[in-house]
Order: sequence, then C-alpha cells, then structure tokens
Amino acid sequence: MSYHVNKKGYYGQFGGAFIPEMLYPNIEELQQKYLSIMAEPEFKAEFEQLLKDYVGRPTPLYFAKRFSKKYNTKIYFKREDLCHTGAHKVNNTIGQILMAKRLGKTRIIAETGAGQHGVATATVCALAGLECIVYMGEIDIARQAPNVARMKMLGAEVRPATSGSRTLKDATNEAIRDWINNPEDTHYIIGSAVGPHPYPDMVSRFQSVVSEEIKWQLNAAEGTENPDYVVACVGGGSNAAGAYYHFLDDERVGLIAVEAAGKGVETGESAATSILGKEGIIHGSKTLLMQTKDGQITEPYSISAGLDYPGVGPMHAHLYTSKRAEFIPVTDDEAMTAGLMLSQLEGIIPAIETAHAFAIFENKTFKPNDIIVVCLSGRGDKDLNTYIDYFKL
Repeated sequence: MSYHVNKKGYYGQFGGAFIPEMLYPNIEELQQKYLSIMAEPEFKAEFEQLLKDYVGRPTPLYFAKRFSKKYNTKIYFKREDLCHTGAHKVNNTIGQILMAKRLGKTRIIAETGAGQHGVATATVCALAGLECIVYMGEIDIARQAPNVARMKMLGAEVRPATSGSRTLKDATNEAIRDWINNPEDTHYIIGSAVGPHPYPDMVSRFQSVVSEEIKWQLNAAEGTENPDYVVACVGGGSNAAGAYYHFLDDERVGLIAVEAAGKGVETGESAATSILGKEGIIHGSKTLLMQTKDGQITEPYSISAGLDYPGVGPMHAHLYTSKRAEFIPVTDDEAMTAGLMLSQLEGIIPAIETAHAFAIFENKTFKPNDIIVVCLSGRGDKDLNTYIDYFKL
C-alpha cells in the first residue's frame, strides 16, 4: 500500500479537485504540467540553487543533548526555523514562484494564518518581481502584527478577511474568490498541503527536501537513514508532509502528527480535526473536516494562528484513517509550556505551532535507544507577544 497520491489525485478516499467551473482551466493546466515542469533539469537546477544560496539549505539536523537527557531518549531537531524568513514555508513558495513564471502568470495571491506563508510568498514575489496580494483574517492581522509589517515592507498588499471567524479559513475563501475573478494572469500559491489536486502533492513535493535531508544527515550522525519516529505539528500539514515524505511507505518509521486541541478536545474550542472531523469538502478537496450535523463548518480554535484550520490536508486524513500515523492532540497550555521549556533547555524559541510538537514528550514515553526527529518548523519571533501575555514576562 502506498501513502502517496494516486494518478487521480487521491490519498485513499481523500483528495480530488472539487472546484468552481471558472477555475477548471487553471487547475487542469497545473495537473497536466506540474510534474513535467518539476522534472525539467533547468527547473530543478534553479530550485536547488535558490534553496542553497537564498534559503540557506541544508538546514541542520541538531542533536538536542539537554532535551534528550530530560526525556531519556535520542531527540534530533530538524532546524527549519533557520530557513530564510524563519520557517519551512519558503521551500514551497520558491518552488511555486518558479512554477508560476513557467506558466506565464504575472500576479500572485496567497492566504496566510500565522503570517509565515504570507511573508514567504511576499519574499519570493519580491525576488521574482511579481505583484503579490496576501489575504489574512482580521483577527490574525491583529495577533501577528510583525509579520504583517514584514509583508508590507516586502511590497505585498495585505487584504483583511472580515467574514466568518476572520482567521485562516476565511482568508482562504477570499483568495479563492479572487482567483475565480482573475483566472488568466493569477497563480494562487497555497501555503499548505490542502486544496484541490495537484496542490497537496505539489506542496508536499516541494517540502520533501526536509525528509530528503533528514535521511542523509541522520545517516552521517547515527549510521542509519531511518529514525524510529518523525514528529511534526499539523494544521493543514505542509511541514509534516515534508518531514514524512520519504518515510511514508516505510512502516518501520513511526509518524506522529500533533494537532492543536485548543482548550481541550471536548470543550468546543479546539482544532483537533482528526478526532473531531468527519468526511467533507473544504477549499476544493475531500478530507476530514470539523462540521455540524448538517454539514456547516465548525469554527476551530487554537492559540496558534497557523493551526486553527477546520480541516486537515488529504494526505494526513489518509494517514489518520489508515492508522499509518499516530495523531496526538495538544492543548494551548501544554504547547505554551513546551515552548518555554524548549527555549530554556536548548536556547531555541519555537513558533507556537511548532511548540505543539514538543509537548508530546510529557505524555508519550520513548525507549532510550529510539531516534526521534522533530520538525522544528518555525521560530518564535512572530509569537513573542503571545508568549509575553501568556507567561506575564
């Protein structure tokens, strides 16, 4: 059994492309061309050169001595927080901006929650000299002010989403609306492993550089390409998709996906989609989705602006239902405590999204010889105000 996408754009029963008629030409063009464009030697060379000289890859695989000692196991951090712009998001935006140029698009739109994808998109648009419009929920604009300022400095226009919960879901709705109105000249850079096929697969492939590096770096450090476990936080799921990619079909490697439980899975204020979700369609793909009995989307909640999405990418929905990955919910309080602890044990302040992944060590015991790689997906600069308010620093 393969956990990768099939030719029809499905992971098991999840995926596909459920889109308005106006977008068919764009999606059809992407479906037909994305793999051949990515396979072009010129494209690959340009992508790899930018990852090396602009993004700063390869990112280190860091053995966390003090963290490992505390939990009596071997814990490595894949340092995506050291990428240019401060998170893994830029791996995908570099790939997609090169794709957009080859498709002849001159205008770029994106959605963002925590602002990291917005910053990464604004960054590559500046690099390529293309117009950039980023949709962001009104609430997220308020709680991620430094990233809004960065996007504007980079020349992007930030448009607030003022409907619904005024967060990531609504920003995505606005971006799709824009795309429907401007299909000819516009490419939509989706920031996560969500959306209509081929987006989940395309984003996962651009992010797969993470697991590709883990394999050779771990081999150099431990004499094996395969860790016992790969751990990543999951909202839509792009950092997890990248960290899992080269291990998906090797069941010797355990996959652990950490979701935002918010104030608790049963409180009604949560974003633990796998546990609370049912099959449904959101933003062009069939996946697990938090919804009411009559199919209305339930508003998710998380202290982290990047994990409060009511769905999960179709790859992750399949990993959950097939039991290939273990999904663990982590509350706001557990994530914030883990973020502070990581800062003080290893001198690394993580993004709050990322801090969720580190919280599992309090509740899950590993063997002393287990090798665990945690995707440290982003740094915490953007979240300092939330940390300050929470801990009264």
